Amino acid sequence: MTNKIDNSPVARISALSNSFKDVLKRGQQYVDLLDQLASTTQAEDLLAAAGELTKQDLHNAFINFPQHYQAADYCMLFMGRLLEMHGVTSVAVKENRQHEFVATVDPLTDASFKFVVSDNGEAAFTEQSQQQPLFYMNLNQRLFQFNNRALVNYFIVYALQKHSDLELRDAIKPLIEFANELADDLGFTINLGILNTANDQRFKLQEPDLQLTVIDRLFVKTAETDYMLMNLPHNSGAELLLDQGIKFDLSFDPDDYSQEWAFSVKDPGEQVSFFDILLHYNLVRQWYLADRDALAVRSEQLIIADDEPTTPVTTTVPPEPSEPASATAADDSAPAEPTAPKSADDDETDEEIKHDEDD
Repeated sequence: MTNKIDNSPVARISALSNSFKDVLKRGQQYVDLLDQLASTTQAEDLLAAAGELTKQDLHNAFINFPQHYQAADYCMLFMGRLLEMHGVTSVAVKENRQHEFVATVDPLTDASFKFVVSDNGEAAFTEQSQQQPLFYMNLNQRLFQFNNRALVNYFIVYALQKHSDLELRDAIKPLIEFANELADDLGFTINLGILNTANDQRFKLQEPDLQLTVIDRLFVKTAETDYMLMNLPHNSGAELLLDQGIKFDLSFDPDDYSQEWAFSVKDPGEQVSFFDILLHYNLVRQWYLADRDALAVRSEQLIIADDEPTTPVTTTVPPEPSEPASATAADDSAPAEPTAPKSADDDETDEEIKHDEDD
């Protein structure tokens, strides 16, 4: 018996024939999945097609397969189709000159978004000018999470220089709708992060301790406004009374041994999130950005994210307005333009599954 490789013409022809057969078989599977992704009206079939396409390997030693897309493109097509199935038209998905699928979100006509897929299958929906990953999803594990830090970096620090608060609120709506569709249609585990509007939601700070001088600075800022900041019982924090019955708290539970500090937002209709407070109320936004290191929200650690260092985003605080802030005004002076970080790792939202380490 010999281990010599058979390079005879017959062996080579047989290898080429088998290679063609393999390519044709995989090619037919690929075409079927593409047809399913493009035409199905069933969410489960849509997810199955997108998930399989992200794992397709069409490379062959003998055959050069025609142009095909990448995993990031199938994630974008999946998102676009699911939104389309629900009648959401404010997210438009198009192919660029590099044959990549890119999304635009109304009314952010100056911004484009692409998915960036890591080796573990996690797809980050990333704004291209600032390289901010606004959310992560994993199709195979059915997981979705917003990136709190990136939401603040992009919308609060950067985009608010060029858009009104109401425009940015409209831009975030389809992303929230997409998350809810994943949960309702496909049973995804989702984490809305600072976009959660539930009154019982508490956003714990990353740092276990908080210097009370941080709250004192909020008292100083409210002194010349129509808003009232009140001390909570047992010196457990403070509550800012805003308009329309909205209450914004920074507090800890005095009956809890850990006494961990957390933000909470309460409003009669449960329609206002922590993100909305930062977006609409200049008073709170300035205070938060000035002490962002101390006030960073802890990660809920839902999704695996790359643990790479980032270039910090500049959070220069704009000057205070001469008039009290209102729920719809966004007239603060523009903060310094942020430096774009290169990954999702930071103190508010780098999520790691099966890990207990806080962000």
